[in-house]
Amino acid sequence: MGKTIAMIPARYDATRFPGKLMKMLGDKTVIRRAYENTLETGLFDEVSVVTDSDIIFEEISKIGGLVRRSIQTHESGSDRIAEAVRDMDVDIILNVQGDMPFVKKAPLARLLDVFKDPLVQVGSLMQEVHEEAAIKNPNVVKVVVDKNQDSLLFSRSPIPYPRSTDQPITWYEHVGVYAYRKNALMDFTTWPMTPLEAAEKVECLRYLENGIPLRMVVTEYMGVNIDTPEDMEKALQLINL
Repeated sequence: MGKTIAMIPARYDATRFPGKLMKMLGDKTVIRRAYENTLETGLFDEVSVVTDSDIIFEEISKIGGLVRRSIQTHESGSDRIAEAVRDMDVDIILNVQGDMPFVKKAPLARLLDVFKDPLVQVGSLMQEVHEEAAIKNPNVVKVVVDKNQDSLLFSRSPIPYPRSTDQPITWYEHVGVYAYRKNALMDFTTWPMTPLEAAEKVECLRYLENGIPLRMVVTEYMGVNIDTPEDMEKALQLINL
């Protein structure tokens, strides 16, 4: 592989939990933990935060971190990253969500490794989910894959549906870390929002609806994605363990 970078899209005005990236998680903000943990993996030629927020820009700048300002208004983190990398000479871009403060090296390394297969255009992570409440929770995006670990469908609904009680089922939660070849990401930004994406509000469905599966990598528990105040409480419990 050529030049590999990580970018962390960071929007301050999150719909479900405004200002969540600047909430204190122990002695550091959520966005600072996401940035520093990604940087500490040592896997990337560059790690940067991409934001439209003065507050987040200052938060990363004051610790000497690399942060880029996005100019346009964007519907998704992928679109925000695409603006930043448009004129950059890079091959693989890894998208770490700013609300993922528990980033670990091993799963990111395995995710990057799938690009040794020239057919892979986009990859992402998934983890087993066992709690019935999480399986039914629409804030937890589920994914089903084929025998090659390529995604078949993402949904906020429980998939697969356990119609047969005789068949053991493993449910997977989609973990919001993506990696793309640059050309696949740039293509994504030229496509209009697709029907399933619009219905589910799950951006990676745009790839599926345009014929590009995501190569999924199973990871161990990656901690809590902070989408709601309740998630923040769970994250604080993990910090205090």
